[in-house]
Amino acid sequence: MKINKFKFPFIAIAIMVTIISCSDSFLDVEPKGTFLSSTYYANQAEAFTGLVAAYDFMRKNSGGFDNMVTMLNAGSDDHYAGGGGPTDGAGIQGFSNYTINANNMPNSFWTDFFRGIFRANIMLLKLPDVPMDENLKARYTAECKALRAYYYFNLVRMFKNVPLLTEPVNPADMYNVLQANPEDVWARIETDLLEAIADLPGTIDASELGRFTKGSAQAVLGKVYLSQHKNSLAAAQFAEVNGTPGSTSQYGYSLLNNFNDLWMIDNKFNTESILEITHTNESLAGWGNAYNDDSEGNIVNTMVGPRGFVDLDETDNIPAYSSGWSFNPVLPELYDLLKDDPRFEATVLDLKTLSEQGKVQYQPGYQDTGYFLNKFAPTVAEEHTGAGDMWLNHRQNSYAIRLADTYLLEAEALGGSGARAQALLDAVRSRVGLASVPVSMESVMKERRLELAGEGHRWFDLIRTDQAATKLASRGFAVGKNEIFPIPFAEFNNTKMVQNPNY
Repeated sequence: MKINKFKFPFIAIAIMVTIISCSDSFLDVEPKGTFLSSTYYANQAEAFTGLVAAYDFMRKNSGGFDNMVTMLNAGSDDHYAGGGGPTDGAGIQGFSNYTINANNMPNSFWTDFFRGIFRANIMLLKLPDVPMDENLKARYTAECKALRAYYYFNLVRMFKNVPLLTEPVNPADMYNVLQANPEDVWARIETDLLEAIADLPGTIDASELGRFTKGSAQAVLGKVYLSQHKNSLAAAQFAEVNGTPGSTSQYGYSLLNNFNDLWMIDNKFNTESILEITHTNESLAGWGNAYNDDSEGNIVNTMVGPRGFVDLDETDNIPAYSSGWSFNPVLPELYDLLKDDPRFEATVLDLKTLSEQGKVQYQPGYQDTGYFLNKFAPTVAEEHTGAGDMWLNHRQNSYAIRLADTYLLEAEALGGSGARAQALLDAVRSRVGLASVPVSMESVMKERRLELAGEGHRWFDLIRTDQAATKLASRGFAVGKNEIFPIPFAEFNNTKMVQNPNY
């Protein structure tokens, strides 16, 4: 029998560091590629390079063809997969209609996060011996623990049954790695975050934006607790992050006055941003980078954009949209929920109506509804014209966590009841000019659906609140199976790991 390559990236210490985004300054690290050899990490500069490399796979949120936002949107009740046809992105299509299996599950959702864990583990192994300021070393250590926790959080809620690796594994032992009890993984995530929070700064300089802080680590910990239904612990963490609803928190977080400003490309790291993924249009990325998940641009922009857009009425105020690949078309149900909501225009690009009015034309893609995700829709004005492929070099950042998200998560953790939950819900609605409605779990979840539409949260919301079986039944969702993803075949074949149940 042929032995398939085991895709855990911890099989060798000598790997190439890819330097990517956290902010324009944080990104600017030389050398751009460095081998993580046994002699590396000899000084503070090399440690910093390794730290940047450990942040690399945060981009999985919105970078690379198989990214979190597009994938998770496709499996929700708000979007279809879309794209160019039923075979365009086998994993995205399979997840959207719940025919996902070990063979069409994209490997990168497993390998990219384990690559991030590997880099964090290497840093944690090497940092004690690096000659550098001890306070700075403590911060680097905290960041690596927060990163490891973040990567493991995504792995355990997507796959559940994953190996727990807190140090590099000897290549000779790699085929003997076993999956851990999920409870042990959750416990490790909690421990890493609690230890990280103690040594992370509350605020950081502009040149460091994109790095973990106390507030962002607490927000992740709140989500970790809530995902395990540890609601009181979750509410306590979110309260530290949120502060008084509608005011400025201890970390400087506050809701933007204008919802539309969240989607202004140059409004990066605004007061509502808690954990933000940085993208740049300055890379040399080509198609190989997109499919290897090592491009630095925001590929969601291209993926959700309409195909063949043409503005037929130059007297209107319709932006000139750049051609995209028509993934994640908005379902009519979400359109109907949003159409009278102040957030509609920022969220939904209604080409169906504009086309019927003779103002625009576009080429319908697969599962076309005429409704596109406007939060990420690319414009000609933002097209990259330098080196590297235009489709892969969009510079719009994406929010992994923002304040309206944590407001509503805290309201959920409070059971959708009480004065504070009401205040949190009211603050999100008031920001867009909506009147107060009585707080309940139903009103909180509806608000999350409208406020965070298309940002990749809806599927996890449905799973966490046990609504997936009902909401996704028409899509083929199977209870006892589709709450988690299948482990990609190449990752468990010829190892001691076992596939997830019913796959």
